[in-house]
Amino acid sequence: AIERVSSLITEAGNPNVKLRVFVSGGGCSGLQYGFTFDEATNEDDMAIQKNGVNFLIDSMSYQYLNGATIDYTEDLEGAQFVIRNPNATTTCGCGSSFSV
Repeated sequence: AIERVSSLITEAGNPNVKLRVFVSGGGCSGLQYGFTFDEATNEDDMAIQKNGVNFLIDSMSYQYLNGATIDYTEDLEGAQFVIRNPNATTTCGCGSSFSV
């Protein structure tokens, strides 16, 4: 995932961009993961740097993502970021929705 995020930031041409990972209500399991690029760091954000890539997670999302890992996969179904979350008790088939 780090290589892909780094590549996307380079393509964007803005080294100040960070990957925001968040959880919101919705999806078939009740909660869903989201990703967006953001320049601003909010007061309640947890900032994480890994191999030169900056990630942001807001405090509400952090409680659901603590201990999770992010991978990037490319296969016949397409390319996507995949979160492996030890806090999730159920997940949907596509992997973008979960419940705790």
